[in-house]
Amino acid sequence: MAMFPLGSVLFPHVGLPLRVFEPRYRQLVLDCLEGDNSFGVVLIERGSEVGGGDTRFNVGTVARIVDAEPLADGTWAVTAIGVRRIRVRSWVEDRPYPRASVDDHGGAPLTGDDAGAVTDLIGRLRKSLRLRAQANLATVSPDVRFNDDPAIAVWQACAVAPIGPLDGLALLRSDSATQQIALLSSLLDDHDLLLAPRLGDI
Repeated sequence: MAMFPLGSVLFPHVGLPLRVFEPRYRQLVLDCLEGDNSFGVVLIERGSEVGGGDTRFNVGTVARIVDAEPLADGTWAVTAIGVRRIRVRSWVEDRPYPRASVDDHGGAPLTGDDAGAVTDLIGRLRKSLRLRAQANLATVSPDVRFNDDPAIAVWQACAVAPIGPLDGLALLRSDSATQQIALLSSLLDDHDLLLAPRLGDI
């Protein structure tokens, strides 16, 4: 599979806008459009998004291109959406862009209990987003809308949560929805605790 290492984590059911300017990734876009429109996204462990030579984590997400527009300067404006999780079995030679042999990275599906927990999680997330707004750190509105399907909403919650890429990777690696919900709740607790001193000065 063609791979696009990035400095951020892509979750299933979440959009990915890209401005593609490196020649190797412009070729990736062309090849994907001639194939099934899909490529893999993994988080860079060390190195840069530009120029190659990076070290990558081995869990990622398949992205499917839903829109691709060639621009006058030779770059591409691409919109993709996360589809499913994958695990890299092995990396193969970049020719010219990164490629890997991958397996699906499954996990236990949502249960009825998990579906109720997702509703609670979203309420918990809105609290953190409101606190960020009070601290003038808002990047996502507390009124952000989530999909009615809990299996999709939990991934959307991961995407808008105020966490770093390594925490996002831990969520992506979760073996079950139960584990994922518990981890994100804990991360939100930590976030609010760290934000408390700043709010005390407001």
